Amino acid sequence: MKISILGCGWLGFPTGLHLQKKGATVKGSTTSEEKLEKLKKAGIDSWLIHITDQVECDTCNEFWDADILYLNIPPGRSNKQKLRQYPGRIQAVENKVIEHGIDWVIFASSTSVYNKFGGLTGEDEADPAHASSESGRILLRCEAYLQNQVQFDTTTIRFGGLYGYDRHPGNYLAGKKDLADANKPVNLIHRDDCIHITDQIIEQNIRNDIFNAVSDGHPTRKEFYQSVASQFGFEAPTFLPDEKSDYRVVSNQKLKKTLNYQFLYPEPMVNTP
Repeated sequence: MKISILGCGWLGFPTGLHLQKKGATVKGSTTSEEKLEKLKKAGIDSWLIHITDQVECDTCNEFWDADILYLNIPPGRSNKQKLRQYPGRIQAVENKVIEHGIDWVIFASSTSVYNKFGGLTGEDEADPAHASSESGRILLRCEAYLQNQVQFDTTTIRFGGLYGYDRHPGNYLAGKKDLADANKPVNLIHRDDCIHITDQIIEQNIRNDIFNAVSDGHPTRKEFYQSVASQFGFEAPTFLPDEKSDYRVVSNQKLKKTLNYQFLYPEPMVNTP
């Protein structure tokens, strides 16, 4: 099986290594020369590919010679111009998929497609989501665009907040004061679980479906960030009083049932690699 990973970075690169060890032919893309060399040293055929409203690479036809495209380019929430250009980038990729006859796209989306409030949500990922943020609304448009294509199959994975190894959410809020949403539950997932979930979707050939990928545990923001500050030696953040309780909690039951999946790191409060 030939698998091309568009966006072979913090998540895509170790996913590629894992799939390669299982016998797949893995190809990768990046936007930097430095990362290109890293991929090549790991035995992954790789290309520099920049995507605007078109795919900017004249010598990468071989990259698109694949059975599966793992589409892993985030919308860039902090850059509003880049965010609004995201649907055009996805359409440019879709054109390449059709042009080269790729049969299956696995799209790395996000749980930001859900509303901030509403309690337990996403129990049926086929139900319409209602995003609170602009990035979530744009991701929903892109999900629908890919899912409605008839020329190829699409499986969408809505990942929660990613953590693990050199990336820990505790870094982002360390030392900050008077933060809002103290009672808001976190919806996180360890990188190793992201990799194994993707592997199982491929292994079990689960196409044309949508899955939430979040760990079992959902401590509140206050509980989580103050706990990990203690564990890792960060300066603990402080939170404002919070009377709200009807925050979003993303369900992972469909994924666990369909894939018969047990999380490697079900509880984000536990000290993990």
